[in-house]
Amino acid sequence: MKNDVYERVTTRIVEALEQGVRPWAKPWSAGHAEGRILRPLRANGIPYRGINVLMLWSEAIEKGYGSPIWMTFKQALELNAHVRKGERGSLVVYASKLTRTETDAETGEDSERDIPFMKGYTVFNVEQIDGLPEHYYVKPQPILDPVARIAHADAFTAATGADIVHGGGMACYSLAEDRVRMPAFESFSDAPAYYATLIHELTHWTRHPKRLARDFGRKRFGDEGYAMEELVAELGAAFLCADLDLTPGHCDDHAAYIGSWLKALKNDKRAIFTAASHAQRAADYLHGLQPAAQDAPDSRNAA
Repeated sequence: MKNDVYERVTTRIVEALEQGVRPWAKPWSAGHAEGRILRPLRANGIPYRGINVLMLWSEAIEKGYGSPIWMTFKQALELNAHVRKGERGSLVVYASKLTRTETDAETGEDSERDIPFMKGYTVFNVEQIDGLPEHYYVKPQPILDPVARIAHADAFTAATGADIVHGGGMACYSLAEDRVRMPAFESFSDAPAYYATLIHELTHWTRHPKRLARDFGRKRFGDEGYAMEELVAELGAAFLCADLDLTPGHCDDHAAYIGSWLKALKNDKRAIFTAASHAQRAADYLHGLQPAAQDAPDSRNAA
């Protein structure tokens, strides 16, 4: 009974994994956490368990929610708040059981049998809701002390002149806005994770038509063109992490599209060479924006 709920949950997680998104790992903290990762919370503060944790982590990553708190439409109304018009909810599930009375054909005796099944309902992140009491919107507890910043990495990223805004729970580059969005520095697990993430997004920033005009024909999320652009950003970030002496291991946090990359590489034996060439070009472009670039001979023409 209600097998569609199982199918929806399974499909949601499989899709995330096939896209390379790991619902249980990202390099910044989720919301009100004092540590690196916090379980999603119900309106009453009780943590979700089991499959709901993965489902809501995945939703938070995809939609950029910084808060770990979720509630139903009715719970929001009870707090004199309201879900914003047009917002879409997220599925959570719970186990239930149906008690059925069965009669033994031989003895005529009745017995009861419990039949377990899964039910689902919709919740909304508090960032989709207006009018809640102020404590629902508390900012994340800092993980990093601001003094932990790395001066030369700050200088490098600032010199690009990119429009970088901080806030929320999503790291991304918007081509339409020509803007890089980042979670707050203090919400990352460590400083190299922050800079590796920012450099990854700055590599995407170089694809704009007024810069390197990089276009692999991407038409939708997860297609081959999208995978190639992510591979370029991954490699470009790795190159620049090495250039800036940032711990290489932290760049692995961006390895979120392995399945798509493998498909692209299997379909075209030259794909990795193409991606590496574009990544190097992006790294060179960002280096070329640095003040010292005009004062030193260019030695980056070699492969």
